[in-house]
Amino acid sequence: MSLGFIFGCSSINPEIYSKNSPKLDIREYLKGKLEAHGILQDRSGKVIKSFTVTMTGTWNQNKGKLVEDFIFSDGKKDHREWNIEMIDNNHFTAKAHDTIGFAKGLQYGNAMKMDYVLEIDVDGKKYNINLIDWIYLVDEKTAINVSKMTKFGFKVGTLTISFKKLD
Repeated sequence: MSLGFIFGCSSINPEIYSKNSPKLDIREYLKGKLEAHGILQDRSGKVIKSFTVTMTGTWNQNKGKLVEDFIFSDGKKDHREWNIEMIDNNHFTAKAHDTIGFAKGLQYGNAMKMDYVLEIDVDGKKYNINLIDWIYLVDEKTAINVSKMTKFGFKVGTLTISFKKLD
């Protein structure tokens, strides 16, 4: 068995969703106010935290900003601001204060994929975690996000988030 077979499962190309509807354009979906509810699971699948997020997105042509405020079930809060730039109608980059380098994203049909490294603080210790975010637009107001979290190629957690557009 080759390593490509074992680790190749995450190589789905978002272009396979090109014909799916409704069409996701992050410039439209991530504009205005949104709210989200999610869970964080450890590598075994056990839910270790839940959270809510309020978001506000603004766009000026192909440059956007998404402000996120998290409240976790353990009372902790977090704040993240994404600066997003569309390269063309399908490709984009994004950067936040806790990303290492730039996130690279693709959007096709009803799906969006974004790969990036996030610096996560766990009890005062910093870890660089690889994330692959997939967002699927369910209808004009609802999207589902599933994020695979890995370190050295091994799964360390999963985020599942339901987004609701408020505007």
